[in-house]
Amino acid sequence: MNKTINGTQTPAANEAILAALRKVHNIASPASTAPEDLKRQRLGQEALGRLLTPPIGFSWEPFDIDGIPAAWVRPEGGHDRSKMILYCHGGGYTSGTLGYARLMAAKMALATGYEVLAFQYRLAPEHPYPEALEDARLVWEYLMFLGWGAREIILAGDSAGGNLALELALSLRDAGRMVPGRLVLFSPWTDMTATAESYEECRDRDPLLTREYVEAVRDAYAPDGAWDQPAYSPLFADLRGLPPTLIQVGGREILRDDSTRLFQRLQQAGIPAVLQTWPEMWHVFQMFPLKTAGEAMDKMAHFLETLR
Repeated sequence: MNKTINGTQTPAANEAILAALRKVHNIASPASTAPEDLKRQRLGQEALGRLLTPPIGFSWEPFDIDGIPAAWVRPEGGHDRSKMILYCHGGGYTSGTLGYARLMAAKMALATGYEVLAFQYRLAPEHPYPEALEDARLVWEYLMFLGWGAREIILAGDSAGGNLALELALSLRDAGRMVPGRLVLFSPWTDMTATAESYEECRDRDPLLTREYVEAVRDAYAPDGAWDQPAYSPLFADLRGLPPTLIQVGGREILRDDSTRLFQRLQQAGIPAVLQTWPEMWHVFQMFPLKTAGEAMDKMAHFLETLR
């Protein structure tokens, strides 16, 4: 099961979406988290969400878990009750709301037939590490209270949410708890040192992220500067004991090597892992109305069929 799959490239039809991304880029990716820049970043994240119309065919049921905004996302007409997905949204740990999480949660629900629980964790710099992880643990305990078994839960996340999903799984393992049945990671942020070669190789090709943005949100989330520690960078953690893991990544994103090196580390730890790469795609391209995004969701669903 340790393998790499290269997805097909999409042609020039992506250019209109890339143009829109570049317009949002200057808003959503400031080089600091000063109050005025943080406001721009969060507005930009919301603008990006509004650019993308959620698919139809799902229900959205918001509620509250001990003060944490959350929502159940279910396919209309019934769903497979044997498993569920817990989804951690992205946003550099400094932006992203429950509404922003709606698109990816809905796409996963429709692709798999499972219900998805999305939640809105506290954001840095107002709430630095470990507060997002504490919120994720609380949501996990809520699922345990509902009667879900750990192996029945698929833990998913994109970008910083991929980091959070990994850190949650590692914290469960370290506590002697059962880990989720599967991990699904879309362009996960796994190395906060920002030293990977892809930062330079993809600097002029990534339409969404910049090194300055990554360093700014990193400094807000982990202000002590110990970015090579596993608590911040799961790439450097002992990965033994994690569940089978799917990683999807775009070939033109500066975080590309966060995924490829994680895949290598999982292999070294003996963890069944699949890396799926789309050479011409960007960061968390699965969000966008692309044929390639649909293909990626289909591949994710196929990976999860082994859970049935």
